[in-house]
Amino acid sequence: MSIEQLARDNVRKLTPYQSARRIGGNGDVWLNANEYPEATSYQLTEQNLNRYPECQPVQVIQRYATYAGVKPEQVIVSRGADEGIELLMRAFCEPGKDAVLYCPPTYGMYSVSAETLGVERRTVASKADWQLDLPAIDAALAGVKLVYVCSPNNPTGNLINPDDIRELLAMTAGRALVVVDEAYIEFCPEASVVSWLSQYPNLVVLRTLSKAFALAGLRCGFTLASEQIINLLLKVIAPYPLSTPVADIAAQALSETGISTMRKRVAELNARRDQLKLTLAECACITQVYPSETNYLLFNLTDSEKAFKALWDKGIILRDQNKQPGLKGCLRISIGTQRECDAVTDALKNF
Repeated sequence: MSIEQLARDNVRKLTPYQSARRIGGNGDVWLNANEYPEATSYQLTEQNLNRYPECQPVQVIQRYATYAGVKPEQVIVSRGADEGIELLMRAFCEPGKDAVLYCPPTYGMYSVSAETLGVERRTVASKADWQLDLPAIDAALAGVKLVYVCSPNNPTGNLINPDDIRELLAMTAGRALVVVDEAYIEFCPEASVVSWLSQYPNLVVLRTLSKAFALAGLRCGFTLASEQIINLLLKVIAPYPLSTPVADIAAQALSETGISTMRKRVAELNARRDQLKLTLAECACITQVYPSETNYLLFNLTDSEKAFKALWDKGIILRDQNKQPGLKGCLRISIGTQRECDAVTDALKNF
């Protein structure tokens, strides 16, 4: 029997998530991964690297709980929010029996994690305005344990109507968990649903330090939920999910100074995003620039494939969204430095 034959059937057939780094490219303007465009500086303070770290570093948990406005018992920290997506499936879904549901176009890891674990993937397409199709979701809920809702949504940048999320929570009560992915919520904090946790026992919220906190390379995310849900996730998480240096830097980022710095960073990026939206709209090759509550913009072009390649050849790497349902002709641009944004708009004006 070959190595390939020894592998699980679903893994042999699996198409891995096409992350920005996996897709590759060569250039000096990287605007395809929704990262903060400039490096941040931290000094390591913990030196006891001969010892295993805490499973759930107390200082990180306490500081994030204070920041998010929940109790420490309602927080679990993991290797990015991506691990939180998978932990929920491992804890709540029986492979070959249960299903997860999500509404494309949306973040691709919901699909990849489910397929990897042998959990059925069920999709209900978003409506034309990228809001939830609640009647269609209701009709598809049989056997579903987890419903993933990305708000603000990646890659479209829009918020999901909060009344629709409330209706979804009521619809799924006693049947499934609703997992609201708030990876980009720092760019519109007033839209968070974290304060709803006390009202809805089936609500889970995913967060990350990768975006507004400018720590994509740290791989540190959080799952916020009831104590009962968190206790179940603690049963399936790895023994030492965060290395000592990661916990050290995360705690610094979540200090009062770190949070203040993050909020200044967000204000700058939001202002640059709004200006970039206006500048892109002036490009003759662009037919529409969509509103965004995030650190990226989605836009439609008359010939997106040629534009994407022309930028690629200039060393300007954006994210092609043509294969996403309903996004034919669309590219996504992360908000970079002013120099990087100018490089994109100059190239597109001459395209």
